[in-house]
Amino acid sequence: MKKNNIKNFTLDELKNVLFDMGEPKYRAKQIFKWLYEKAPGNFSLMTNLPKALTEKLTQHFLAKSFLSVEQHQSSDGTIKLLFQLNDKKYIESVIIKSGKRSTICLSTQVGCRYACAFCASGLDGFQRDLTPAEMLDQITYAAFFLNQNLTNYVFMGMGEPLDNYDNLIKTIRIMNHEEGLAIGARRITVSTSGIIPAIKKLKDLDMQINLSISIHATNDRLRNKLMPINKAYCLNELIVAVNDYTKVSNRKTTVEYVLLKGVNDTLSDANALVGIARKLWAKINIIPYSPVQGLSFTPPVAKGIEKFVNRLTESGADVTVRASKGNDIQAACGQLAGKR
Repeated sequence: MKKNNIKNFTLDELKNVLFDMGEPKYRAKQIFKWLYEKAPGNFSLMTNLPKALTEKLTQHFLAKSFLSVEQHQSSDGTIKLLFQLNDKKYIESVIIKSGKRSTICLSTQVGCRYACAFCASGLDGFQRDLTPAEMLDQITYAAFFLNQNLTNYVFMGMGEPLDNYDNLIKTIRIMNHEEGLAIGARRITVSTSGIIPAIKKLKDLDMQINLSISIHATNDRLRNKLMPINKAYCLNELIVAVNDYTKVSNRKTTVEYVLLKGVNDTLSDANALVGIARKLWAKINIIPYSPVQGLSFTPPVAKGIEKFVNRLTESGADVTVRASKGNDIQAACGQLAGKR
């Protein structure tokens, strides 16, 4: 019998599962407390549960979804984690330190089906979606086993988060639930390359999670080359969908823009990017390209970044430049690929 991971259940679902097993529903809260406040990987450690129940749980469910395989720390403090899932596939997570902030970058899929031209995650194609347990365990491992004081949670690792919509939303609900990880929605960010139907569903959730949109080009011609998803969901349609989300969430969107030398880094590109940000009531996050083995793109030089950013700020845009942390351990934006 294939065992399900117990973290794949919401609290209400777990209550019903326990009821069907002949157990009182109140045990679900006790189990959640162990899973999300103490994070044991063994049911026998849940010492306030009857032995008969822990034996049932052990018989029917898993409490761990992966093994930690490798941990690398960058010279700038960034930590990259490699995990082997129970089916022997691999994913990576990254913990990024910046002042008092400690952000975990979470993967949502093994591989990626969208094959952005500059990103390592899709080089081996799409393999499968991650379960809620596999996403939640990335957080609990960092928080409880590495003692990381996490402040922010971004779904920007391997995969396209909105392509795994149902599992993503269940994960976020457990993260946000007061009996789960009790993480405020405003500390959670979902990054997407622009799956419009999923963005439309996201706005109906009534959760104030942050939305980041990966643009990387300011016209359909170039975006079609860099991001094949644009052939299905063009820029103008994406702008409309994001505007609708912003009106409901009342949260300022972030436009992510990977700066590629000689590709999308002209002053004309900067002017057009400002125009898109204004339409979206969005801030702009400039991400200097981090090299990926086997790809021919080149990082911009410092003067090129400065010139591009100056044009944005002179035009009144709200701009940040993301420091390329973790480059020396292949942990920067676009470099995550699991074990290749």
